[in-house]
Amino acid sequence: MRIGDLAATTGVSTQTLRFYEREGLLSAPSRQSNGYRVYDDEVASRVGFIRAAQSAGLTLADIAGVLTLREDGQAPCSHVHSLLDDKLNEVRVRQQELARLETELVDMLTTSSAVDPATCSERSICNVIPRPLP
Repeated sequence: MRIGDLAATTGVSTQTLRFYEREGLLSAPSRQSNGYRVYDDEVASRVGFIRAAQSAGLTLADIAGVLTLREDGQAPCSHVHSLLDDKLNEVRVRQQELARLETELVDMLTTSSAVDPATCSERSICNVIPRPLP
């Protein structure tokens, strides 16, 4: 199938497919005599895997590693499990950071409703956003 057909089948742009090819995630396709790329049917499945892995938060480098394991004849399941476990831990840390930020923002908004702009000095710039202690 040609690149346009592959793009339509997978829901990704032709530009994305070319990018995946440049990054080594897709093998270089054969070319017709007119220079058009011709992809095998199984490439659509590979593109689907790449998109699903990206949606799960894996980087292109992570995905390349998984694909390499598969191409080397190994089942990458335990490697993928490890990658997903790391990603879940990153998400949980980020959730904690966002919860702390939410608390800070609520505190600042509460402060801002009680601040008299006349009390803001040039040195403090704005009393709504507290300066860290030196």
